[in-house]
Amino acid sequence: MRWTKTLIPTLKEAPQEAETISHQLMLRSGLVRMLMAGVYSYLPVGLKVLNNIERIIREEMNACGANEVLLPALQPKELWQKTGRDKDIGEVMIRFVDRRGRNICLGPTHEEVITDLLRAYVSSYKQLPVLLYQIQTKFRDEMRPRFGLIRCCEFIMKDAYSFDKDEEGLDKNYQAMHKAYQNIFSRMGLKYLSVSADSGVMGGKVSHEFMIPAQSGEDIVWLCPKCSHTISYKEEMASCCVKCNTPQKKTNTIEVGHIFKLGTKYTEILEAKFLDAQGKNHPIIMGCYGIGVSRLIPTIIEQNHDAQGIIWPAQVSPYAVEILVLDTADVNMSKMADDLYKSLEKEGIEVLLDDRDERAGVKFKDADLLGCTVQVIVGKEAIKNNAFEIKVRRTGEKISSPSAEVVGRILGLIK
Repeated sequence: MRWTKTLIPTLKEAPQEAETISHQLMLRSGLVRMLMAGVYSYLPVGLKVLNNIERIIREEMNACGANEVLLPALQPKELWQKTGRDKDIGEVMIRFVDRRGRNICLGPTHEEVITDLLRAYVSSYKQLPVLLYQIQTKFRDEMRPRFGLIRCCEFIMKDAYSFDKDEEGLDKNYQAMHKAYQNIFSRMGLKYLSVSADSGVMGGKVSHEFMIPAQSGEDIVWLCPKCSHTISYKEEMASCCVKCNTPQKKTNTIEVGHIFKLGTKYTEILEAKFLDAQGKNHPIIMGCYGIGVSRLIPTIIEQNHDAQGIIWPAQVSPYAVEILVLDTADVNMSKMADDLYKSLEKEGIEVLLDDRDERAGVKFKDADLLGCTVQVIVGKEAIKNNAFEIKVRRTGEKISSPSAEVVGRILGLIK
């Protein structure tokens, strides 16, 4: 993509409403724009990052044997009344009456809907297990939306749901999902903690949160520096480690994933049952596995930035390579950059060509702010020596590469 053909409105200074470093950098690099508190538009670069995050999640969910569905955002309130969760969630749920007089809510989550779906189609143990997932927009009337995409009124989540005939099947799916989450967050370049947690209004006896250590995180985790045992508290409280008796370290974190063994909480109430081999009726045993998709963008930035801007991990970077033409009025310089741009695109590499009529200093600053994995500088030295200067954004390492070798060199750096 040529910079002059897309929309990347970079800012020199962060807007006053930006409270955290990730929020500041998202606004400064033109990833998102706030429409109103808790509601954001994704601009082209931000959407590319979001799509990369979703791609990783889909690949790992599909590898687990999960099938993707898309469930409605509009939900009948009566489903929530059956489980009693309309009262548990309270005013966070956005509700209204439509023109037909139906009580409707905008889905803050989808346990009731997916259980109702399985109730309609699964009746025998021979149809189990079933593993489904979706990536969908959720809505919550947050009293205090803040930190950009960290706490929003409209946000994107991945939900997966397992349905089994027995606890053994649930255990198997739960462990598979736990491993998939580890793969997902590792591929995104995140350092994470897996913490035993309270199930809250979701229900069930066993759950784990995936927490990302970040200075601006609102959640607290107590981490043992010796054996790495972790405990999550929604209220701050001192702890000593229950495993090795070492004083634990208080760590600020952002929750990005939560998995639950729900058991039969929803299937009993909503009558999602199956017949076993002996013809007896049983409620289906259920698991739920959520990831905050949109909040992963600022979370990744929290762990991957420096004083100059964002440093995207390779698999989520909006562009693998950014080419900087330092003088677009120079015909030879522009041709050299254009030829490299086309060569990289033929290799299937996502490339951003900064072809703006701007000063070199502006381009250097914007490139570091945007944080693509590799930068290629095309200036007077490139023309003089028929060689490109390659800069690795994360390390700042600069490499000179002859034109004939540059594509291969870049491919080696972005893998």
